[in-house]
Amino acid sequence: MSAKTTPLEELCELVVDCPHSTPKWKSEGVIVLRNQNIRNGQLDLSSPSYTDEEGYQSRIKRAVPQAGDIVFTREAPMGEVCLIPEGLKCCLGQRQVLLRPKKEISGEYLYWALQSPFVQHQISWNEGTGTTVSNVRIPVLKSLEIPRQSEHEQSIANILGALSERIQSNHQINQTLEKIAQAIFKSWFVDFEPVKAKIAALEAGGSEEDALFTAIQAISGKTTDELARLQAEQPDRYADLRATAELFPSTLEDSELGGIPEGWDTCQAHERFEITIGKTPPRKEPHWFTEDPKDIKWLSIKGMGDGNVFSSVTEEYLIADAVAKHNVKICPPGTVLLSFKLTLGRVMICSSEMTTNEAIAHFRINDDSPGTYWTYLWLSSFDYSSLGSTSSIATAVNSKTIKGMQFVVPNPVLLNYFESKMEPIFQQIQTTQENSCSLAELRDALLPKLLTGELELPDKGLGQSEEAAHV
Repeated sequence: MSAKTTPLEELCELVVDCPHSTPKWKSEGVIVLRNQNIRNGQLDLSSPSYTDEEGYQSRIKRAVPQAGDIVFTREAPMGEVCLIPEGLKCCLGQRQVLLRPKKEISGEYLYWALQSPFVQHQISWNEGTGTTVSNVRIPVLKSLEIPRQSEHEQSIANILGALSERIQSNHQINQTLEKIAQAIFKSWFVDFEPVKAKIAALEAGGSEEDALFTAIQAISGKTTDELARLQAEQPDRYADLRATAELFPSTLEDSELGGIPEGWDTCQAHERFEITIGKTPPRKEPHWFTEDPKDIKWLSIKGMGDGNVFSSVTEEYLIADAVAKHNVKICPPGTVLLSFKLTLGRVMICSSEMTTNEAIAHFRINDDSPGTYWTYLWLSSFDYSSLGSTSSIATAVNSKTIKGMQFVVPNPVLLNYFESKMEPIFQQIQTTQENSCSLAELRDALLPKLLTGELELPDKGLGQSEEAAHV
């Protein structure tokens, strides 16, 4: 590291530790930031936690978090950071530190510098002893040496920020696409809306044609007038909707899972899938594990926590001898993965061959199985609380429980049709995700080079997009 450095404490007007107490948790109120909400530099409040106004006031006595502040996690996990956005009223949870950069310091630059390999190495290792540490003490945090690039710091932040914004935009696109797929799945295979629409029409004295039309409405979400225009202006699209509606029966029948569409079936997971469980070679024999992408991918539950649909990147790999000696199952592409120990209910699709640890079940698709996309959506929407009645369900579930999961199986024609309709949606998700991975690799490669001055920067004063294009 040849660039000039400055201790973190000298760059901040505030370095404030969180209250060392558990927040008063409430179902609504003021957001409490938790370490689980901070991953890979992003603040994810899709599953927020709250305290009341009294709890909030008790947690802001040292400092009120404001836009542009940096939250640093001291442990579990250690060294994660995020920026507090505009308009967010919040307070710190536990094991967090609030950093407020001085006015003359680019907060965005400091945010990226804290994520650099140079600083992360300081965070992870107890210098002088060569041992890893499990938490960051405040004196250690304040003394972290931050690389400096003087007049170029805001330009560096703009370049890295532009790449990050593109990645975040891609993530939002994929979230929208997945919500569309989930909404169709729920309508067709959980709520049976097209079937119930037909039943309601028939019970009201309508004809079979009337019942079919109401099913078309349920599938399309369109009014009578809108469907009339669609039939006149886009007859092929209307014909496709009609053909879809014809795939649904007009009667429900009793089953052990309640009323299900006529001709559909109920079964346990092991009856339709080849279900295998992952395995971890002995950690005391570290030669089985590598970080070489040429070896066999090995996925842990942590690797399933990035919110992606497809599992394509892993942090660790197994050598071929480890897979053979320890009989580690290799999942083919299209296998759907489900975490079932400790963290229950994370779901991903294998985009390439890979192995996993023993906390992940593999739903391998065969000729009797519903397709990959149907299976992914089923497992993503499954009510895992139905697998047990205790509060410790995540530790009680085992492979036998997973193999015994019950579900309703539609008729094969409808299943195949649904899979074909999902194909373009999931292909777009995969393409967008791969683009994000490429952008992340570029950003991570640029980060240390920009901070050390190894890359020539554009002249000061260029706009953010111009800076990103220049690099």
